[in-house]
Amino acid sequence: MVDQSLGDDLRVFSDASPSPSHAVAEMVRRLRAQGFTPLAEADRWELTPGDARYVVRAGGSVVAFRVGTAAPSEAGLRIVGAHTDSPTFKVRPHHDVHQGGYRLVGVETYGGLLAHTWLDRELTVAGRVSLRGGEVRLVTLPGSPLRFPSLAIHLDRSVREGLTLDTQRHLVPVWGSDLGTEPGLLEALAAELGVAVDEVTGHDLVLADTQPAARTGADGSWIAAPRLDNQTSCHSATLALLAAPAAAHTQVVVANDHEEVGSGSSEGARGSFLEDVLDRVVAATGDADPQARARALARSRLVSADAAHAVHPTRSERHEPAHTPALGGGPVVKVNANQAYATDARSGGWFAERCAEVGVPVQHFVSRNDLPCGSTIGPLTATRLGISTVDVGAPLLGMHSCRELVSALDVPMMVRALTSCLS
Repeated sequence: MVDQSLGDDLRVFSDASPSPSHAVAEMVRRLRAQGFTPLAEADRWELTPGDARYVVRAGGSVVAFRVGTAAPSEAGLRIVGAHTDSPTFKVRPHHDVHQGGYRLVGVETYGGLLAHTWLDRELTVAGRVSLRGGEVRLVTLPGSPLRFPSLAIHLDRSVREGLTLDTQRHLVPVWGSDLGTEPGLLEALAAELGVAVDEVTGHDLVLADTQPAARTGADGSWIAAPRLDNQTSCHSATLALLAAPAAAHTQVVVANDHEEVGSGSSEGARGSFLEDVLDRVVAATGDADPQARARALARSRLVSADAAHAVHPTRSERHEPAHTPALGGGPVVKVNANQAYATDARSGGWFAERCAEVGVPVQHFVSRNDLPCGSTIGPLTATRLGISTVDVGAPLLGMHSCRELVSALDVPMMVRALTSCLS
């Protein structure tokens, strides 16, 4: 019998996290329940050994840490990095579209999504809304108000040769009929928040599948859910930080927004967020040595945790034949000779040793030479900070689909592996 407890908990995490800001809020909820307290970037920080703190930037990124018993310059930092965003559609500022007798919502594609997987699904919008006076609130519209309807085969027989979707013309979700009887998106948001429409000054909203995460597979040991890339890692990293015993080194989890679009933002991995927090942790722990930061980073390790490709059941020829990670086979170490991943002999070997200590098997992923390789936050963070980095992830099928697939077997293994890396 498969222990489904952590798999079920991942489903809870996914259902609570329809947007990056909701994912951060769920991570924060769990951290606060275990004694972590907030820091504001505008405040002066004073830290002592054992302090468990977190800081949020721009709603969609968070850094949480537990201060070690030794100064970072002497013991270094153990860091797990993930990202909170997933491929989706973002609502445009001027979103009210009227055509064909329908009222639609104008959206922009976000990241490298598999557009066809969003067709004929019950969708909603979720994210952040700015109100007059500067307040920002999270919102998820109830029900399933949006949908991308497919075109019937009778009206386009060419679909038998392959579906082609024009993202500008075809991927505009329908909201309702254009009879003027139902409220528009802005009115629905205001009603859900309990404010007047003119109180809404801005929004950062994404489309989200409303079908709850579910057990699937012949024995129920697989998990089907939206946004598993990369909420699997956000979930595992949070549980690992909470489970890791206090240590001489400082333990850190960072979850950045905007990885799916290149990480180029103030809270993305190309931005200064993690670096700013680490600098302040070093400074606030009382180490006055001007070389303390450099010494701390030289003693540090980073595990970049992002979803990995499991071998496809009917398209295995798209995988490198000697590197075919399986669902339920344990964490995947990702390697690329051209530095799309930051793993090298030192970092990969260190991660393998940490896994061996807790009885977790390790798999490997390498792209075929004749196929391009994706990337993640690992190389970006390693480049910015100079920290020894390994890129890993739980194996996944249907990456960048509206609804992805992982094994519940991999969830506890990933948590144990990351806990070992932080310990």
